[in-house]
Amino acid sequence: MTAQTQSRVSIPTNLVAIALCAFIGLAIVGIAGHAQTSALHDAAHDTRHAAGFPCH
Repeated sequence: MTAQTQSRVSIPTNLVAIALCAFIGLAIVGIAGHAQTSALHDAAHDTRHAAGFPCH
């Protein structure tokens, strides 16, 4: 007779998803906001206006 034990570390899936989305969002804002290339900055700027978010 053998006994099997299973141990599993459980991290709530929602917490992982929220953390990942927050990281990706901050990375996009940081990259677009500090971009020296005007095309990247302008693309982010135009997308922000198209989504209805005023910025100036």
